[in-house]
Amino acid sequence: MRHARRRIVRRVTRLAAVGGLLLGGAMVTQAAMASETPPAAVRALAAPTGTGDTGAALVARLGTARTAGSWIGADGRPVVAVTDDAAALAVRGAGAEAKVVAHSMDELKSATAALRSAPRVAGTAWAVDYRTNQVMVSADSTVSRDDWSRMSHLTAKIGDFVRMERTKGTFTTRLNGAQPILSTGGRCSAGFNVTDGQSAFILTAGHCGPAGSTWFADNQGNRQLGQTVSSTFPGNDFSLVKYASGTAGDGADVVAIGGGNGVRITGAADAQVGQRVFRSGSTSGLHDGTVTALNATVNYPEGTVTGLIQTNVCAEPGDSGGPLFSDGIALGVTSGGSGDCTAGGTTFFQPVTKAMAALNVKLIVSAQSAAAQNARNAQNSGGTAQSAAPSPAATQAAIAPSAVSPGSAAPVSGGQNETLLARLTDTRNIGPGLLVIAGSLIALVATRYIRAEQDRKAYQRYYSATWG
Repeated sequence: MRHARRRIVRRVTRLAAVGGLLLGGAMVTQAAMASETPPAAVRALAAPTGTGDTGAALVARLGTARTAGSWIGADGRPVVAVTDDAAALAVRGAGAEAKVVAHSMDELKSATAALRSAPRVAGTAWAVDYRTNQVMVSADSTVSRDDWSRMSHLTAKIGDFVRMERTKGTFTTRLNGAQPILSTGGRCSAGFNVTDGQSAFILTAGHCGPAGSTWFADNQGNRQLGQTVSSTFPGNDFSLVKYASGTAGDGADVVAIGGGNGVRITGAADAQVGQRVFRSGSTSGLHDGTVTALNATVNYPEGTVTGLIQTNVCAEPGDSGGPLFSDGIALGVTSGGSGDCTAGGTTFFQPVTKAMAALNVKLIVSAQSAAAQNARNAQNSGGTAQSAAPSPAATQAAIAPSAVSPGSAAPVSGGQNETLLARLTDTRNIGPGLLVIAGSLIALVATRYIRAEQDRKAYQRYYSATWG
């Protein structure tokens, strides 16, 4: 009976070892394939899924007299607003969805120009809603009845496609953010790390402080980060803080999302209406939502800012300058808005592509991300890089804020404190597969040795019993 149990144990061990070899081989193969495949965010930018042209490219090709903007539909396909059947046919031929509307982008822009030329009213904002083919004018709680009445008369003269609405709260700049930076003028947040090829800078909001402002990483003013060398506000809302050390240090391509986690930024692009986005800030943490409008104008008490990204992502005072991103792609830095993260609200962002072009800087990214970006630029030569309609892989990468992160997750420190055990057990490496293979081989050798040793002893006992 005892020998039968031993045989069963040996057989089970051998079967487990063989299964381990097969599993380990599959893990090594998968890890090798993963190392050769670009991240989901990079692949999503390379080409739209199922379409030959992005919505933005179609709008540029057909012109603003025949189109009225584009957005990402519920199925992930680009939707283009067009004013005639011929344009609709061209859009459908490119693999996108066409929606025939009454007003062209030229008419919508003419309406926003009329609003800009009228006397400025603090606490108001407007943007073109591509999906409803309307210009939406918002007024916060600080706008008086008389100002509301005057603006209502103005919008009625422009046309019935201009709508007025009241919003809760007030439109304010959101001074403060993701990784806090502090000065005598207040608290802001680091948006993205950028470089001019020689020095490293923090790209953040312009209203955080004028040129010459000194920034610290602690309340006591013991850890100096750097000094603002360029600031634009109002009009635009971006600034550059030059690192005192000249370098951004480890993990420069990572933005914090809370809990010691971060998102690795692989490139920058223009936002799209309907795109799912994430915002990180030190006050309210990580939150998500969608882009609701582009080229928004906001009349803050301090002045008017134009060309902003409008979203339904919430934000609170203390989140200003923080990063807006999607699938590891930088989109904007937090400017201001209304509401909070309890009741919800509207938040506006300065587009990073416009800010970096004006400041003549580039994002600091890893060598692999830079190579992928160069490949995308080569593919998109002759036009501005656009964030394509999200592929299924990219959509799956944009997970809920309560989970780790969209895009490529990474420790905020940049991974320098990662242990050997963590690297070996990381499923993206071949280490786990090699460990399983090594363990299985040891088990096979051990069972063979044990069986040989048992056979040898059994023979000795038999030989001793039959000797002489």
